[in-house]
Amino acid sequence: MTSVLTRPVAQHRAEAPPARPKWQRPAVFALLGLTAVLYLWDLTASGYGNSFYAAAIQAGTENWKAWLFGSLDSGNSITVDKPPAALWVTVAFARTFGFSSFTVLAPQALMGIGSVGLLYATVKRTSGPVAGLVAGAALALTPVAVLMFRFDNPDAFLVLLLVAAAYCTVRAAEKASGKWLALAGVAIGFGFLTKMMQAFLVLPAFAIGYLIVAPTSLRKRLLHLLGAAVAVVVSAGWYVALVELWPADSRPYIGGSTNNSLLELALGYNGLGRIFGGEGNAGGGGTGGGGNTSFGGGTGLFRMFGSSFGTEISWLLPAALIGLGAGLWFTRHAPRTDRTRLALVVWGGWLLVTGLVFSFMSGTVHPYYSVQLAPAIAALVAISGRALWLGRHHLPARVVLAAMVAVTAIWDYILLARTADYLPWLKFVVAVLGLLAATCIGMGVHQFRRAAAVVLTATVLTLGLGSTAYAVTTAGTAHTGSIPTSGPSTSAMGGMGTGMGGSASSTGLSTLLSGTTTQWAAAVSSSQTAAELELSSGKAVIAIGGWSGTDDSPTLAQFQSYVADGEITYYISGGQGGGTGGSDSSASEIQSWVEAHFTATTVGNTTVYVLNG
Repeated sequence: MTSVLTRPVAQHRAEAPPARPKWQRPAVFALLGLTAVLYLWDLTASGYGNSFYAAAIQAGTENWKAWLFGSLDSGNSITVDKPPAALWVTVAFARTFGFSSFTVLAPQALMGIGSVGLLYATVKRTSGPVAGLVAGAALALTPVAVLMFRFDNPDAFLVLLLVAAAYCTVRAAEKASGKWLALAGVAIGFGFLTKMMQAFLVLPAFAIGYLIVAPTSLRKRLLHLLGAAVAVVVSAGWYVALVELWPADSRPYIGGSTNNSLLELALGYNGLGRIFGGEGNAGGGGTGGGGNTSFGGGTGLFRMFGSSFGTEISWLLPAALIGLGAGLWFTRHAPRTDRTRLALVVWGGWLLVTGLVFSFMSGTVHPYYSVQLAPAIAALVAISGRALWLGRHHLPARVVLAAMVAVTAIWDYILLARTADYLPWLKFVVAVLGLLAATCIGMGVHQFRRAAAVVLTATVLTLGLGSTAYAVTTAGTAHTGSIPTSGPSTSAMGGMGTGMGGSASSTGLSTLLSGTTTQWAAAVSSSQTAAELELSSGKAVIAIGGWSGTDDSPTLAQFQSYVADGEITYYISGGQGGGTGGSDSSASEIQSWVEAHFTATTVGNTTVYVLNG
């Protein structure tokens, strides 16, 4: 069996590269074209998607400093609670083509198409074009990938950067290229500027893969890894240094931090706080399958299979794990520089490290975070599936491949059954096709040429039918809010609270704000409310307390100074976001001060205080 997995690689090194099959280029174009249709069709049905990030994009189109820092408002009161790399790209697109729903969401779709193309190119280098096409299609049709590549959260850009880093790592390992490995470090560094330490979860896999496989001395491999580490630090650290050295009174407050520091944000709220809880992070609660599903459900080894993450990402997860284990076993005697093992280590390490962190982290984790697992799962299924099919004349390979198909069929049946009224017939089709295909593979029916084609077709359908149905349904469903989910139903946390009369974009309130001429049209104790007011009125609004309501921005003294200088026209009572921050927070202090010194009026069902006028 070992020779089956390694022989194609050895031949590839010894012989001239084979001619490109005539079908290869049209197949790639078809893959990318169909992916584009899936990701771009009726894209604007979701409006601005996540208004929190959409408002920051709008602010960036209106103010250069807001673009640089990722400010939530063009007046540069406070930033979003993530670094701004993803916003830099989308703002550039919106500045070029004009701010609209399409220019907010289209860059994410283009990032998705790019991710699919890069995954194809990466897998093709180690396992050939067929495996590359299968991997690209599997990523494109993963429900959570369809969700996030049609939505304006930073995750789309993170996935693109990490797949690019994997491509560079594979290129580096082929000829022991320090330059390619440094480029991988640059991609991961900018991944840090997208979602901070989440980008670093792939580092162990890439480093180990290169250390094992690169065809050079151990000393040079270690030096190359050191150079890549420097590339990570420089590509991520330049912006951290810029923010830390910039005078604090000349830039927006760093949202989500406790002391107006981007470094503290990386280590605290968006770092250790995500892993261990605290620092403003809310977890799913408990262990096992219970807990708050919007925040990942209970922690534990099977979290990725639970009610929160299951239908987002786990359709092919069992098959990927089986294929990874079998692939590593069957290549255990392969040469050190074997490319198949390189691919298994890179993608398998990505999957295991990231999956385990997501499974056991006690802080904030949402189901859509699992999009980071999608490229690794898709690659592992394609790489191991192809290798096992090539070795189908050997019983061990057939048994493992049959197990991959059978387990996928059973698991997809379970996932589809979780939504009883969603295409109730589909789960039976998947189960029957899958179990029949697995039986035929195990029995060796492939020996008959016509039967082999039928079995292979049934296998592909089994592996992709359930997730494809969910993916298409996801693309046909509008998603808004801060916690979207894929499939036939949608979850959208965020937006307006009862204190705002149910709609931030109500005509009366939007009209009121749109007529202002001050630096900020209003201030409100909610980032989500402030974002929606900005989108509806086109004016800057201060989000007091940031996302969680606990940020010390602005302080009462700063707010009083803004009012005295005539820089804010209205204070809007109520709103909904991460919270009010408690009685000793800036948000609470400001509200008490406004209520004591200004007279309230009502616009629709909303209480408004006139601060300047």
